[in-house]
Amino acid sequence: MKRAVITVIGHDTVGILARIAGECAVHKVNVLEVTQSVLQDMFVMMMMADVTACDIPFAEFAEKMAAMGKEMGLSVQAMNEEIFNAMHTI
Repeated sequence: MKRAVITVIGHDTVGILARIAGECAVHKVNVLEVTQSVLQDMFVMMMMADVTACDIPFAEFAEKMAAMGKEMGLSVQAMNEEIFNAMHTI
């Protein structure tokens, strides 16, 4: 299984989780786990997703997610789990 970490940060609005999960579904990306919080008016979410069946190259999927985030006024990043782990290992 190839997994990715998707992070979302920005001002809270209705439908963020639905839009992000919907775009995952369009590209056959299975959301495995979700954690989210609203800190005052800031929305923070992290998703673990299985990208094994993704119907487009992962780099293209990551670009689409970032573009969707920009359109929504959010920071959305999708990265390979190994890269995420390497970035956060001391």
